[in-house]
Amino acid sequence: MRIYTRSGDKGTTSLIYGTRVPKSDLRVEAYGTCDEANSMIGLALSYLKNEFFKEKEQIEHIFHKIQTTLFHVGAELATPSGKEVKWKLHQEDIDELEGIIDEWSAHLPPLTNFILPGGHPAGAALHTARTVVRRAERHAVAIGEGVNPLVLSYLNRLSDFLFIAARLINLRLGAEEKTLHKS
Repeated sequence: MRIYTRSGDKGTTSLIYGTRVPKSDLRVEAYGTCDEANSMIGLALSYLKNEFFKEKEQIEHIFHKIQTTLFHVGAELATPSGKEVKWKLHQEDIDELEGIIDEWSAHLPPLTNFILPGGHPAGAALHTARTVVRRAERHAVAIGEGVNPLVLSYLNRLSDFLFIAARLINLRLGAEEKTLHKS
């Protein structure tokens, strides 16, 4: 099977069910940005390959599920209004993120100042993934009423989760969290 189809050579692409839209369409921007976030999460995980800490296996398992769910979010965004979504997002996906956020937050020092993105390369990549998810959320909001409200909630919660995950990774791997410079 060839990877290229040439069908997008004139600046259009297909949504699920075959509707052709410009590649600049808000839906394409939104699901493309989810794909970008997913890739950044994959990059973060690649930085953990040779690292060892107590929650590593659990974290990798959780991120595998999150990356899969991000594909479901993309499917929701790539499905035209009024059409059946094949891979539906569920409230349980959001609830699960909230539970992990609460659990991991309990292991972190309290926030007393803004944290600058950085630290271990995995933590820095998760901070970057967080900002990409925020952009995906903005694109999804711009689509308007045709977006499942669970998509907006999931993206919002995922960015919070990525912030906590970056902090936990940095803590476990001994990377300093830098705060705003005091003038």
